[in-house]
Formats: sequence, structure tokens, C-alpha cells
Amino acid sequence: MTQKIIPFLWFDDAAEEAMNHYVSIFKNSAIVSLNRFGDNAPPAMKGKVFTGSFQIEGQLFHVINGGPKYHFTEAISLFVNCETQDEIDFLWTKLCEGGSESRCGWLKDKYGISWQIIPTTLGALLNHPDPEKAGRAVQAMLQMTKINLDLLKKAVE
Repeated sequence: MTQKIIPFLWFDDAAEEAMNHYVSIFKNSAIVSLNRFGDNAPPAMKGKVFTGSFQIEGQLFHVINGGPKYHFTEAISLFVNCETQDEIDFLWTKLCEGGSESRCGWLKDKYGISWQIIPTTLGALLNHPDPEKAGRAVQAMLQMTKINLDLLKKAVE
């Protein structure tokens, strides 16, 4: 089945490097295609990736080395559901390398792409049927950069 909606990521000239970086981090991932600039390209671009595709956990992404005209912003982020604190810690560390941390599980990687590294249980904790417990979970989360599951659970208890 063809994926109907595919995120398309515009890089200045680091598309291939970014694809390799992401597939080295996520277990179920692969580079699907690479299309390189040919002999008619400017000398600085000859042989570099023009467009490509990669897949993470079944999600297809297209990329382009389109030059410096456009840049990533926090207005769009990639939301990653994590099952364990170990998974959160691993992805946070790998994706933050060369990037920057933000609040509440958000980070920006070295290519400028924003990610949310979030435990799958976060929604249930923040929407706990007891409004007081939900409020404590929200307050605990607001104090965090990387999400800490144990601290969130303790806040709700």
C-alpha cells in the first residue's frame, strides 16, 4: 500500500548525512532511494544527493538538498512514542548530539529538525480522571527537559 501522506524535508546540502544519521539511530529504518546530481550540476553539488527517501518504523520520508532558501522551525516536529525510559534516554541522547534541548520532551537535532520524545503513557497521566493528579503530572512535566517517566508517575501517585 502506498503511503498517502509523506513528510518532505528540505535540507541545504546535508540530506544524505541526515538520512544516514536517522537510520543509524532508529532500529526499524532504512534508506529507500538516493538520486544524485549529475554532470550538469554545479561543481559543488556534482555527485551529492539531490533527492532521496528513507523509512523509520514504517513511516516514509522524502528529502531534498534544495539549498539555503528554507529552514526548519519548531512549528513542525516529529513526535516519537516511546515505551520505556531506556528508549527515551537513548533517542534523546542520539538526537540531541550537536543539537539543543528544549522543554517538555522537545529537542532540536543538529539539522534543525524538532522532535518530541514522548512516553506513550504521557497522555493518560496528563488526562488522569482525578483532576488533581492530572494537574500534578502537568506541573511535573513543565519542569522537565527530557521526560522522566518515574518522576511523572510519582507526581500522579
